[in-house]
This record gives sequence, C-alpha cells and structure tokens, in this order.
Amino acid sequence: MAKRDYYEILGVQRNATEDELKKAYRKVAIQYHPDKNPGNKEAEEKFKEANEAYQVLSDPKKKAAYDQFGHAGLGGQGFGFDPGFGAGSFSDIFDNIFGDIFGGGPRGGQSGIDLRYTLEVDFEEAALGVEKKITFEKEFVCDTCEGSGAKPGTKPKVCGTCRGSGQVRFNQGFFTLARTCSQCSGKGSIVEDRCKSCKGSGKVKKPHSVVVNIPAGIDSDQRLRLRGEGERSEVGGKVGDLYVLIRVKEHALFKREDEHVVLDLPITFTQAALGTVMEVPTLQGSVGITIHSGVQQGETLRLKGKGIKRLNGSGYGDQYVRLHLEVPKNLTHRQKELLREFEKEGKGDTYPGVTGFLQRLKEVFK
Repeated sequence: MAKRDYYEILGVQRNATEDELKKAYRKVAIQYHPDKNPGNKEAEEKFKEANEAYQVLSDPKKKAAYDQFGHAGLGGQGFGFDPGFGAGSFSDIFDNIFGDIFGGGPRGGQSGIDLRYTLEVDFEEAALGVEKKITFEKEFVCDTCEGSGAKPGTKPKVCGTCRGSGQVRFNQGFFTLARTCSQCSGKGSIVEDRCKSCKGSGKVKKPHSVVVNIPAGIDSDQRLRLRGEGERSEVGGKVGDLYVLIRVKEHALFKREDEHVVLDLPITFTQAALGTVMEVPTLQGSVGITIHSGVQQGETLRLKGKGIKRLNGSGYGDQYVRLHLEVPKNLTHRQKELLREFEKEGKGDTYPGVTGFLQRLKEVFK
C-alpha cells in the first residue's frame, strides 16, 4: 500500500511553519492516541502515521529530502524513524512536545533572553572587515544577595502553591496540563524580605563590553550572533545570545551592488573625445585607468578583483567605473567660436550615431 503524503496526513500546506506543524500534529496525536482509542487498530495506525510524518517534517534535513524526492528521498540516507516517538501518555506529549504552547516544559530548560544591538559601520569597514568594541547593558547576578533576591542574612521560602517545582499541574479531559506557577513566576520560591540592591529580582543591569568581529563582505540588515552574550532565564537554563544587526553607512563615492562596487566618474567633453589616463579610487587604493578616445556617455570600465570580498566565500567582486560625460557650461565667446569651427570641420563619421539616426529618419518620412 502506497504511503500517504506527509503534509496531507497532518493537514498542513507545504510552506507550513514550525508552529503550524506542531499544532497540526498535536491535533492528530490527541485524536488517534492509543490511550483514547484502546483496541482500535485503525486509530493506532493513524497515530503511527502522524508520528512518522511529524518526525520528517519537523527535521530540516529530512524535510528537505522529502520535499525534493518524496518518500524515496528518505531511504538509505540514515533517516530512520523512532517507533516509540509520541507513544507515551498524554502528559508526556504535552510536556515534551507541546509544553511551550501551554507554558509547561521541564524547569531549567528555558533559554535565556536574547539581546539585540544595532551597529553602524563605515562602507570600507563592511567591505574589508573590522573589529568593533561595543558596550551595552545586560543583567548580571546581584553581588549583594548572590542572585537569591533576598536581603543578606535571609533566604527565600519554598513556594506553597507549587511546592518548589515552579509549575502547577491540572487535569483537563483525558490529559494533564502544566503551566507556570503564577505565585512564584516559575522560580519555585518566594522572597519575603527583598534585597535592596536588586529589589528582589536577584539581578542588576550593568554595562558590558564585547569585541565584535565584523567579517569582510557583510551588508546592511545582516546579523551576527554572539553566543552566550545574552541574559540568563528566570529559572536557570542556558544563557541567551546577542544579535548584532549591521547598518552600513552610505559612502560619498562608492555604491554597492552585491559583491561589486560602482563608481560614477564624471569626465569632460575633451577627455571623452581625445582620451586620457586618470587615477580613480578603489577600496584597495588608487589605480590608473585608460579612457580611450571617443568614449560615450554611460560606458563602463571594469576593474577586476577591486570589489568587495565575498562573504563566506572566496575571492572578491569587481569595481565598475561608470563614465558620465559632462557637457560644458558657461562658455566664453572664444570657446563658442572654437566649437563652431570644430563643428564645421566635422565629417560624417564624427558623430556616427547622429548621422545614422538622421539617415533612418529620412527613410521613414520620405
């Protein structure tokens, strides 16, 4: 018998989010769980089917293989299935898989608070890489009470509501749910005589400095993650992270296009007509370029390897020099006379574009 589509089993779209997958699985798991359907073989098979579907779609590697190759993509690649997955009691399902929906989950497993910091860097710093020292405020354990929140010489008392567990369990229908104790906010203890330094929280905010390594090639709106530089959770668990959001300042001369740098270079009428050699700036210093005679407005010169380093890759992009022909203004009487003489001396191939256009115009309206 052919296997059913995993997305169909859970009743979700192919672009379903992690939360949508989890909620869909919860619904199916409750409906067909063996505890609720004793002796029902059909319900048991559907429960196992839902388990398998959720194991695949909740795992990024398995999901990618399934999306590309279907069920065949999961064979022979080390993608095994746990036949006991989700087969515990309703309490197990809600504590281990859906605890975050109901505020449950094991105490001490919560992650700490992630922090955000916006860092402005210069164009050159983003292109070439740099180290930056940043300072921000974060919470630390209070030195006065050593994190207990209680006044020195006193101790917090065990919460009478949850008896120190930090959670309150209650029955609803066929299963048991757990939620954070509202009396102690999940800490398992209550401070009666508060520490004056931290006002009973056990933590105080202090300035904290870290050095951020800005990799060459980073761009605006990209983030850097500094593990363990966030804050601790209220009930223990691992420390949160610091996310540094990069903002790259605009440059007076350069513009960025992916890993390439663009420089708009104005040139005079004479330089365009006769050609010239010029020094132009790059991220690596000035270089000489040759502008050939007869160059036209908008033509682009390429400086290979003078762009931005490819982020997490090898090599550099290029720099493109876009030429902008500037028509002279405020001409003197003598300059005008010279230009008129120049115009009289012109031949048919002096302005091939103009000559060709006029010829086509005659053919159209003859």
